[in-house]
Amino acid sequence: MTDARRLFGVRLLHTAIYGVMATASLLVLCGGITGARGPWLMVAVGLVVIESLVFVASGLKCPLTAVAVKYGAGQDGLFDTFIPERFTRHTFRIFGPMILLGLALLAIRQWSAAG
Repeated sequence: MTDARRLFGVRLLHTAIYGVMATASLLVLCGGITGARGPWLMVAVGLVVIESLVFVASGLKCPLTAVAVKYGAGQDGLFDTFIPERFTRHTFRIFGPMILLGLALLAIRQWSAAG
């Protein structure tokens, strides 16, 4: 398999994970704001926690970005996802506070309901 094919596969996987994690982040925030509950909220919280642990363990960098660079991302206008880099470069600044606020609101709702 050529590096171009590997890069395509990594970009495809990375884009899919990005979409799932963006959706999970929004679900956590919406659950925190509205108080809505359900099985998908718990799945979203679990995904966000796992993703956060992966980022921390990887030195606050996505490990798939390094794999994509290994196969040629950053050359010829190719990035590590199929999403334009001008959007993904703000991922931490946008989703970090969103996740923290959502989790904080969920925790406050849980503690106030228990008390």
